[in-house]
Amino acid sequence: MGFQVMTMSDAAAARVRAIVENSGPDAKGIRVGIKKGGCAGMEYTIDMVTEPNPRDDRIEKDGASVWIDPAAVLYLLGTEMGFETTTLRSGFTFHNPNQTSACGCGESVELKAADLSELAKQRQAAPA
Repeated sequence: MGFQVMTMSDAAAARVRAIVENSGPDAKGIRVGIKKGGCAGMEYTIDMVTEPNPRDDRIEKDGASVWIDPAAVLYLLGTEMGFETTTLRSGFTFHNPNQTSACGCGESVELKAADLSELAKQRQAAPA
């Protein structure tokens, strides 16, 4: 059985479904990636998916589809994507075990690639 790159909370799934429903008949989901930028070095990217890239990983929850850019997989392994609404903002959140720091404004992060040998050990140690 394969390893799921990311998970998504109920709130994130609901928001992805709402985005897709309000984006027309061609919308199929969203795509998450990373790019260099911001004061901490990297930023998460979110784009609409109308034509899925066959190389992307895909996660699905309650009818919400999220594709993951292959270049971002090692940085996103083990991440939970959430969605929150506060008094001042609303948006997707990423609880990422590969994040080493973040800038003060919260717009960019420093990420390290996941340690695949450590993930394999954790997976072997987990009860079946």
